[in-house]
Amino acid sequence: MSAFSVFDIAGSGMNAQSLRLNLVASNISNANSVASSADTVYKSRQPVFAAELQGALNQQNAASKVNVLGIVENQAPPVMEYNPNHPMADATGYIYKSNVNTVEEMANMMSASRSYQNNVEVLNTAKQLMLQTLKMGQ
Repeated sequence: MSAFSVFDIAGSGMNAQSLRLNLVASNISNANSVASSADTVYKSRQPVFAAELQGALNQQNAASKVNVLGIVENQAPPVMEYNPNHPMADATGYIYKSNVNTVEEMANMMSASRSYQNNVEVLNTAKQLMLQTLKMGQ
């Protein structure tokens, strides 16, 4: 494993957590959205991550990066609310609210933020160790 691969690993982790933070922001900003049907209402989105360990093992390399497999929508049903006076109400008088759980999203935001910070610390520590190694050679 190359000494520089730690930068690739931490960088891929930072990219993954950045995507996660963007999805959390999108979910929170659409938490109070309303639609006239269950099919068109905003659904919470979550990233799917996987470590690229198998490819690393096949190449006799111990390094593993974070891979974003995709983004999935939460399949929980939207919240139905009877509000016949709302302009978006359907023929039966119901409006459909997003299935975003803001408490869960805030926990996701804190977790992603901490993970991002940890990857930044890994990068800074690796950089400092490399600089100290170079100073030893002077």
